[in-house]
Amino acid sequence: MAHDNDSFIREVNEELRSDRFRTAWSRYGKIIIGVAVLIVVATAGYRGFEYWETHNASASGDRFLAALKLSEEGKHDEALAAFQALQEDGSGSYPVLAQMRAASVLAQKGDTAGAVAAFSQVAENNAAPDAMRDVARLRGAWLLIDSGTYEEVSAQAEVLTTGNHALRNSAREALGLSAYKAGDMVRAKEWFQAIADDAAAPRNVANRAQIMLDNIAASGKAP
Repeated sequence: MAHDNDSFIREVNEELRSDRFRTAWSRYGKIIIGVAVLIVVATAGYRGFEYWETHNASASGDRFLAALKLSEEGKHDEALAAFQALQEDGSGSYPVLAQMRAASVLAQKGDTAGAVAAFSQVAENNAAPDAMRDVARLRGAWLLIDSGTYEEVSAQAEVLTTGNHALRNSAREALGLSAYKAGDMVRAKEWFQAIADDAAAPRNVANRAQIMLDNIAASGKAP
């Protein structure tokens, strides 16, 4: 009898659960299906975006390498056109890389003003990595040593000279050379001495700074 009662109770519980399930399903079934569909669609969309992004990045990489090859072969106009096209529709970091390389091609062609302007655009691009922006500032500063004023070089390079910035000594060298070219031996000496006093300065940079300090001392134009 006890066994029969247990079976009966189980059947009643199962029926109650079944009723509750039917009630819940009739109330929330469409919502559950909708959520499930959204999950499937979102997952498929994410996978599709991953594939699209990977495919585009790979294609942009191939185009970048092809443009580099043109540059190495001395086909500057073709390389410049390829880099500029990649700036417009490339994916990932390739548009910024292409802009940097395009600036280098302009410098190779002798278009210093265009190269400086292109490097300045990279330096002012907040979406570009900080390291790339700093390199662009430094490249622009070095180009301006021959074609620009000390103030123009300073506007590009002086921000890189502070603290433990990785490019500080190259920036100091650019500023020292620009000041030397302008005949400002006192300021030039200050920048070259800052390199000489920096124990972390690369040996080749430190050696060049010492040569310039010796030249300035020989000139007698700086105390």
